[in-house]
Amino acid sequence: MVDNSALDDIPGTTVFTAERSRKGYHLNQFCMSLMKAPNRDRFHADERAYLDEWPMSEEQKQAVLDRDFQRMLDLGGNVYFLSKIFASDGLSYVQAVSTMTEYSVEEYQAMMLAGGRSPDGWRSKSERPS
Repeated sequence: MVDNSALDDIPGTTVFTAERSRKGYHLNQFCMSLMKAPNRDRFHADERAYLDEWPMSEEQKQAVLDRDFQRMLDLGGNVYFLSKIFASDGLSYVQAVSTMTEYSVEEYQAMMLAGGRSPDGWRSKSERPS
């Protein structure tokens, strides 16, 4: 196994590694199923029942139910696959991604329009102010 601990220390970034890909395979396949309208309808009619059809961990299923997108990333989700969930919920990419930050939707959008997070500042999660 490769030591990815340095990748996990990058502020504001979850690097999608081979290990995360393996861990999140079924979560990401579930997300892809939402590309089809009948599957979206089934999911929204009874989310838990639909999730139980997928061999995901209980933690992954709970993250989906909670719409905890950062937790889904931590559990192997890929943001491009997760976008199927927030699109099926009627959320824009900006609305969903802002939930993974300390910013409101408006603050996140303004930051991105201004060129993104400044390269100045903390370079490690351990440097982040409390």
